[in-house]
Amino acid sequence: MGIPTLISTSTASDASSIAITSGIDSTYDEYMFVCTDIHAEDTQPHFGFQVNASGQSGYNEVITSTYISAYHSESGSEEQLYYLTAGDQAQGTALQRLTSDTGNENDEITAGILHLFSPSNTTYVTHFYSTFDTNRYDDISNVSYVAGYINVTAAITGIEFKMTSGNVNGTIQMYGIA
Repeated sequence: MGIPTLISTSTASDASSIAITSGIDSTYDEYMFVCTDIHAEDTQPHFGFQVNASGQSGYNEVITSTYISAYHSESGSEEQLYYLTAGDQAQGTALQRLTSDTGNENDEITAGILHLFSPSNTTYVTHFYSTFDTNRYDDISNVSYVAGYINVTAAITGIEFKMTSGNVNGTIQMYGIA
């Protein structure tokens, strides 16, 4: 990995979404979004993202992805590694899930990193991968691994993070990787 350069910091408090609409350009080949203290207002929503391509409106670009998760319960009685069909997309335009079942109590937060590669490239699709850890509503520590691509050959100019229901709290830092 190259050297990260902080481009922006976005902090939300009971917001419907966190949108980053500037700074994603051809300056860097890789962008890293560090999400900390992500907290839901509702119980059990999923945290995710969607992007907007140049010349388009709305955050609804076509995504193909896969979602793998591992969890372990606080009591030690449950653990599993599994593929989550409901977390992936096959040419979908929905919010791409990064986590599962985020809680709304003070000890139920999520944190992780999303990498976006060559978002300004107009020849090839834009790839991404992420790793997130969530302390879920049901006292389970859940690690999610998501990867895929945004199936457009237009420059990605904006990214929006939000919950599948309710509002979001937390901080997202965007870095360019040189």
